[in-house]
Amino acid sequence: MVLENGPGAELLLAGRILFGLVIAFTGLNHFLDMEGMIGYAEAKGVPAASLAIPLSGAVLLLGGLGIVLGVFPVLAAAALVAFFVVVTPKMHDFWNVPEEQKEGEINSFLKNVGLLGASLVFLALGVSSWPYAMNLSLF
Repeated sequence: MVLENGPGAELLLAGRILFGLVIAFTGLNHFLDMEGMIGYAEAKGVPAASLAIPLSGAVLLLGGLGIVLGVFPVLAAAALVAFFVVVTPKMHDFWNVPEEQKEGEINSFLKNVGLLGASLVFLALGVSSWPYAMNLSLF
């Protein structure tokens, strides 16, 4: 793979760190602000929000760290893909909110779509060995 050495290896590492730490921090925030997150999820009609928030927090935290460290990268990226596919239209349904909330929900929706795209890239790359990674994998 072209990314095995040289600047490509360092760029992939930088991308993994930036992406993965942002995702992991988002997951950690599910635990640090559990009550607020559960309330928001309930307001959006999420069933069993008190279970969904810690579960989604764990997916984000472990998925992000998996990308950063190169630990089970296919599993980490696939979990993130599933998270963004399910959560984005439910939590950021800009088409159903009042006009004064629409811009914020559109921005959050588009941010999640971008993160979904990045997760798909890491899923595609996950079957290869990554430089500067633990490279623990099921595949």
